[in-house]
Amino acid sequence: MLLSTFRVGLRLPATRSAYAARSVQCGAKRSISRSAIARRPIGSLALNRERAHDAPVESQADHVQAGHAVISTFDLFSIGVGPSSSHTVGPMRAGKIFIADLQELGLLDRVKMIKIVLYGSLAATGKGHHTPQAILLGLEGSDPETIDCGTIPSRYEAIVTNKTLHLGGNRRIHFDMDRDMLWCWDQVLKTHPNGMRFSCFDEQGDLLATNEYFSVGGGFVVNEKTKVDENLFYKGVDKSAVHGARLHQTHNVEEGDATPAQPKGDDPGHPPYPFESGNSLLALTEKHNLTIAQIVHDNERYFGLSEQDIHDKLMRIWAVMDDCIRSGVTTTEKTLPGRLKLQRRAPMLYRRLMRGFYPGIGMPAVQLIGAGATPTPVDAIDAPEGMEPPTTPKEDESGPVAAQNKRTRAPYVTGSFDHAMLPMPPRKTMIPAVDFLSCYAIAVNEVNASGGRIVTSPTNGAAGVIPAVLKYIIEFVSDDPEKSVKTFLLTAAAVGMLFKRGSTISAAEGGCQAEVGVACSMASAGFAACMGASPETVLQAAEIGIEHNLGLTCDPIDGLVQVPCIERNSLGAVKAVTAAQLSMASLGVYRVTLDEAIEAMRLTAADMSVKYKETSLSGLATTVKIPLTVPAC
Repeated sequence: MLLSTFRVGLRLPATRSAYAARSVQCGAKRSISRSAIARRPIGSLALNRERAHDAPVESQADHVQAGHAVISTFDLFSIGVGPSSSHTVGPMRAGKIFIADLQELGLLDRVKMIKIVLYGSLAATGKGHHTPQAILLGLEGSDPETIDCGTIPSRYEAIVTNKTLHLGGNRRIHFDMDRDMLWCWDQVLKTHPNGMRFSCFDEQGDLLATNEYFSVGGGFVVNEKTKVDENLFYKGVDKSAVHGARLHQTHNVEEGDATPAQPKGDDPGHPPYPFESGNSLLALTEKHNLTIAQIVHDNERYFGLSEQDIHDKLMRIWAVMDDCIRSGVTTTEKTLPGRLKLQRRAPMLYRRLMRGFYPGIGMPAVQLIGAGATPTPVDAIDAPEGMEPPTTPKEDESGPVAAQNKRTRAPYVTGSFDHAMLPMPPRKTMIPAVDFLSCYAIAVNEVNASGGRIVTSPTNGAAGVIPAVLKYIIEFVSDDPEKSVKTFLLTAAAVGMLFKRGSTISAAEGGCQAEVGVACSMASAGFAACMGASPETVLQAAEIGIEHNLGLTCDPIDGLVQVPCIERNSLGAVKAVTAAQLSMASLGVYRVTLDEAIEAMRLTAADMSVKYKETSLSGLATTVKIPLTVPAC
């Protein structure tokens, strides 16, 4: 019989089935058929072994919706590690869950060997997204929120070199990357494209336990038994550490009046203000005379958090975002990891913004980003050739030679002067909002691309949009930063919940519209809320933010979260502010609702070719002549 744990449904074999060292074979074909959808039940590895030899198939998860959209803000915004929430954070959490279940069942001490199989998008771009590192360190007991990011490369290298894995941090087993981690990029399991299977065996090679996990975006991990259960609504690994309201809340309730903020006995019911759509959320704000941020705040109280807890958690989320920006603009690293050797731009952009309006003239000291930062000298960047300003000779320089060396050269103009249409001379224009938004967003995503500490907002690939817009509000707009942080994040979270329920926040399911597009929509809503806009205008801003990202594909070059991801976050931040401003200028005149736009995104995702869903099989990933990073099956 199949047994399951209380938490994630770990499957145990009914009979002993010798596995020895045989490997699951991947399909040889590169194309994935949409018509052949497997609906077979998931059993033990012994039963699944036959399926692994079948022709590649793609299976779409049924569009399952809970009765309401409410999850915790602190699941939507969670602290993790780069470069990807679905390919790094989720797999690390899945590895830790698998080990926690083995410990709970008393099986960990019997494990002698572990096999890991990656499927679909998780396999196609997993190497560039640091999926192997994430899974192995998760199996060693590391958590994405607390792991020391600086130790990840060395720990991973030690596992690969020594061929030794410390399960749960203490159980040492032999692990050979070439034999024990298998990549089936041309086969997709049902439920979700980001599938992985863990199987463990005893000393005789007999199967002890197996499970399949699906990283569904934003760091959320589900499996067959929990895809519509509690793991879809929270990111906890240990149920004993999760408030009862998170585990037993009902998701099929009718919208209505507020309920008590604390659960009663063992039947906590549902959050005080459940909403299942933008329209129902708007109805709640009108009925109870509350802002969207206040609605979400009161729902958090139901999950066992005090007002001080909510305040502290939100400020902690912002502190990590802000520190991420600071790290990005002050780093001394010149390039990002990976074969692209992409040059970092955030430090250069930030120095240019802070040096003043005169090219080549640097400020002697500037205040770094963040309250209480110590003034630190910032080097100036030389002006472009031909645009150097006049300078004063040093005290020890004199004479005509020195004066000649300091003479300003005329700017070089491209084009013919012997023409009816004269060429334009070079000039520079500063647009502060655009420049600062771009700098902040690029800084965050360069930190993410290097595997640094990050906040999923709502994913890592789109982690620069929301911090950039919020940073701009705090630095240039707000007169009450703490109030702005809380209003922005709570409002953005409400919009993110609607997308998670009504469509997806996973690029492997919906392309980049599900990541940067959703982040842009959330940031648009947050910006409008901080400007004091009405709930209706806030949701209109969110609709504009996603409407003009519909169809955005995910085609990362070489499977790295770098090109076009970093620049795309910059554009997403700028577009978010523009969307909010447009909604506030429209005076309530609009035709498309947020609910209609979310449904359009879901349909667009369903119609989108799998080649544009984080597989690096088309688009820029193929036109830019860099070999695709796909390990051989």
